[in-house]
Amino acid sequence: MRTRHVLPNFRIAVVGAGAIGLYYGGKLAHFGREVHFLLRSDYQTVRKRGLRIRSKNEEIHVPNALAHRSSGEIGPCDLVLVAVKTTSNPELPALLQPLLGEKTMLLTLQNGLGNEEFLAGQVGVERVLGGLCYISLNRTAPGVVERIDAGSRLAIGEYRGFPQPRTHEIAWEFKRCGVVCTVVADLILERWRKLVWNIPFNGLSVVTGLDTAAILANDGLRLLTIELMEETIAIANACGQKLPTALALEMVRRTQSMVPYKTSTLIDYEAGRPLEIEAIWGEPLRRGEEAGVSAPRLQMLLRLLRALDRQRSQ
Repeated sequence: MRTRHVLPNFRIAVVGAGAIGLYYGGKLAHFGREVHFLLRSDYQTVRKRGLRIRSKNEEIHVPNALAHRSSGEIGPCDLVLVAVKTTSNPELPALLQPLLGEKTMLLTLQNGLGNEEFLAGQVGVERVLGGLCYISLNRTAPGVVERIDAGSRLAIGEYRGFPQPRTHEIAWEFKRCGVVCTVVADLILERWRKLVWNIPFNGLSVVTGLDTAAILANDGLRLLTIELMEETIAIANACGQKLPTALALEMVRRTQSMVPYKTSTLIDYEAGRPLEIEAIWGEPLRRGEEAGVSAPRLQMLLRLLRALDRQRSQ
């Protein structure tokens, strides 16, 4: 029987203090892991009051969260959780360099496509893992995260190749800290599977200003949601990532069972924050065009999102 290797001094850095970074870093810190948070606007609040995670089923307070203004203050770590928005990727090389030791692993929890490729080009393929966060979170105040839906899970995998012992060790650390975490054999396939949901719901929520329940309650938007899902599935299949066409209706049914959810992209748009347009919509469309797949609805949605983003910056 294989002995599970647990690192008692597992040193973790969280780069990106939005809802995702605060939630997963907060869970690990709450259960005694050494977690260092790289913070900007939340720095003073977290230093004084700690960070909080709230939901119907849990109330977590990490009063002495290890908050830092720079990655140089943190130093080399065993694991770095990359949770910045993809719009901040150009800043990552400088932020990550002080955190890198000989065997430092990077787990990107970002949305969309191309993030693992970007990190691998900066720090080396062997360091990079990816994670997909199936969870409904909102950052409601500095240092405060609310989980909206009861169901959640984290899926992690290696950027290149099959899961390694380290993949399972990281998953085990999350599970020991109350996070439902699974290891996936094909990370990129799972990224496409998540995009089947993210592309229609995040995009249409910005264009319409509606939450998920309102989108599905409108016959025209419900049909457009399914059509966008089907285009995404077709692109994934053309890129060698096999997804069943029935996945679209399955995701619609699953979303109907959720509480009404205002997507993170809509929240970012309303708050005037940059949108992750290229990672979530632009890159999938580009890969579809390279594979010869027609995706007119995705193309139109991308144009609308770019236009809205440009309009508010003028």
